[in-house]
Amino acid sequence: MTARLASGIWVSAYLRRLQALGIPAYVITRGDETAGAVLVKLALMDGTARAHTRSFDLQSNTRVWQVLVEGPEPEVDAAITRQRGFDPDLWVIEVEDARGRDLLAEMD
Repeated sequence: MTARLASGIWVSAYLRRLQALGIPAYVITRGDETAGAVLVKLALMDGTARAHTRSFDLQSNTRVWQVLVEGPEPEVDAAITRQRGFDPDLWVIEVEDARGRDLLAEMD
């Protein structure tokens, strides 16, 4: 079993990395500082968005980011609201980038 970085520390590092590249990002909902799951919404600035969550890939034995939902931004927002209903400790981060940069692949 490997040690995991506390959620609050991961979110802080993620926001700093985005900021360094001039990509706007905001904490929409603060979750549990230690063990809260993180959901990242990428708003593409054209009325569409996608939401990513982390899951565990049993085949590769690693944690991976996967798309939870994508489409019109209001539908993505509704799905995020439903997720918050299931998990009150959930962090929700919104990234705004028309080029689709979310840097999640760099944050493993």
